[in-house]
Amino acid sequence: VQLVQSGGGLVQPGDSFGIACIVPGGTFSNYAMGWFRQAPGKEREFVAAISGSDGRTTTAESVKGRFTISRDNSKHAVYLEMNSLKPEDTAAYYCNADGTYTDHYYYASEWWGQGTQVTVSS
Repeated sequence: VQLVQSGGGLVQPGDSFGIACIVPGGTFSNYAMGWFRQAPGKEREFVAAISGSDGRTTTAESVKGRFTISRDNSKHAVYLEMNSLKPEDTAAYYCNADGTYTDHYYYASEWWGQGTQVTVSS
């Protein structure tokens, strides 16, 4: 499964930024999708996920209320909208396809995007 992520950027604290992940092939509407991030020197951590069947979402406590995951099955795309960004949100963000969605977590599959660097700094 190929995943292609959009470009990253440098933003200021408090700004908003959105990233996308496209899955060109496969039965995208059936895939649960997830976003993870990895900051320098830290382990990769779960950010948000969306189910394939009915679009339910779950979000990590650290970003709840600021980040929103969504999908457009017609475009084979999943999005992560990030608001009120903080310097601690600086990380490489990775999308994952066809993992296992639960109401409180998402267990990643082996299918990862290439990563998108988001840097939050004044």
